[in-house]
Formats: sequence, structure tokens, C-alpha cells
Amino acid sequence: MSQDLLFFENRLGVEEVSDWILVDQLMIDRFAEATGDRQYIHVDPVRAKESPFGQTIAHGFLTLSLLPLLAESARPALPDGATEVNYGSNKLRFLSPVLSGKRVRGRFICQDVTQKRPGQFQVTTEATVEIEGENKPALICEWITQFLL
Repeated sequence: MSQDLLFFENRLGVEEVSDWILVDQLMIDRFAEATGDRQYIHVDPVRAKESPFGQTIAHGFLTLSLLPLLAESARPALPDGATEVNYGSNKLRFLSPVLSGKRVRGRFICQDVTQKRPGQFQVTTEATVEIEGENKPALICEWITQFLL
């Protein structure tokens, strides 16, 4: 068995937890600018006060896009020369909004590792993004990545 395959298989069933990161209004505004999603609940703090959320919230896709950053601080360093590529997700659900000014962190449990061909591994990970001080997570999904070594 190759050392590369062992790197991934040794993580099977192991929970890895990231550092907390702040989701502030500047991050939300930059995401809105990059995606063109400038809905008032994201970018207009005055108007958002009258929304069901009481203030601006992060885009669901912004929260999802934080998975690579969160995973980087949660897991051991990848083998030298590894390239990670997003492949998709299963069972993605946005459960709770992330209010501007809140911190989030990721919880990751490696569920499956498949060697697609020599030097290429597909990893399915149960990913949860928690919101500091909240009982309900922002999102849950099965996140699928491919690693090229």
C-alpha cells in the first residue's frame, strides 16, 4: 500500500476541527461583489434590520466556499506536491444563517477514500460548519474532493 493512500486511509472516521474564522461584513460585501448577489439581506445593514434575520447575513454559498480554508486548518498537511480539486457535494443543506460578525469553524470526518488511478484519490468527507454560540450548524454536506499526487 502506498504512503499516499495511507495518508488518506489513516484519516477515515477521524474528526478534525478547524480554527474559528470571522465572517464580517467586509467578507460578505466582497463575496457579493464577486458573485453579483447583492441582495439586501447580505449588503444593506439598515434595510436588513427589518428582515427576518434582524441584520445582514452571509450568503449560503459564501459559507460553503469557506470549506477549503476551514479544512486547511483542521487536517494534517497534505503530502508534498499534492493538488486538491473540488469534485462536488452530496446532501448539502443550509440549516442556519451566519449573521455578519459571527465566527464559524468546520468539523470534518473522512467517510470514504477511493483510489481512482495511481496518484489520484477521491475523498468523501462529512463536513459541518458550526456557528459560534449557536446550537444549529450553518451547513452540513458530504464534500467530495479529489487529490492528485
